[in-house]
Amino acid sequence: MAITKNEVEHVALLARLKLSSEEMEAYTEQLNAILGYMDKLDTLDTGNVEPTAHVLPLRNVFREDVERPGLAKEKALAGAPEASEGQFKVPRVVG
Repeated sequence: MAITKNEVEHVALLARLKLSSEEMEAYTEQLNAILGYMDKLDTLDTGNVEPTAHVLPLRNVFREDVERPGLAKEKALAGAPEASEGQFKVPRVVG
């Protein structure tokens, strides 16, 4: 499959890009080169290759979730500059 200059022009229009004729030619060549590499990959036998989401093996580096008791409301509000009805009181941010 090859990309034409008209298709590059159409994509540029959709992206609201103004391309010169030299840029249009360059992008057409570059996109066709990328598609050429994709065609090479299509010739490879990947029947025995398992699908992957990442090239390196990933492992969880986080600790296990352990339920712990939370801070008592009174203790949490003790350090607040201002509290009202058991909640932190903050300046209004929406007008």
